[in-house]
Amino acid sequence: MLETSTLTAADVMSRKLVTVPPDTSVRQVAKLFATHHISGMPVVDPEGHVLGIVSETDLLQWSDEPTPKQSWWLQMLAEGTDLAPEYLNMIKSEREKVLHVMHSNVVSVTEETRLGDIAKLIISKAIKRVPVLRDGKLVGIVSRADLVRALAQNS
Repeated sequence: MLETSTLTAADVMSRKLVTVPPDTSVRQVAKLFATHHISGMPVVDPEGHVLGIVSETDLLQWSDEPTPKQSWWLQMLAEGTDLAPEYLNMIKSEREKVLHVMHSNVVSVTEETRLGDIAKLIISKAIKRVPVLRDGKLVGIVSRADLVRALAQNS
């Protein structure tokens, strides 16, 4: 039914958005998910350009332990000595930023994109939400739930 709908992203998108900058901690993102009852959000720069999307799945896959490659580099840097605790804490805090867990290959649409096209994108890309951009800046999000609501209202 959505493929014949004349509704667009602007008609159904959520406009009250929760976003985070890329230096937000993963733990803070988890708190925002729980507080706002959401499962994903855009990561944006100060001008509102989308840098990535972070989801619950990204958080569940995250680990604050160094990857094997990071461990190897740390061992090479140490050359048999202990690295300064401050340096190790700095590396750990960098790993804990949303920048390192978000997906940066973001699929987006414009306000004029028809719901049928958005549904096809969501299905073909196996994603749950699509940022809506105007002049390259975030103005909304269309989620699977928004599409289902549109189906229910137009049945």
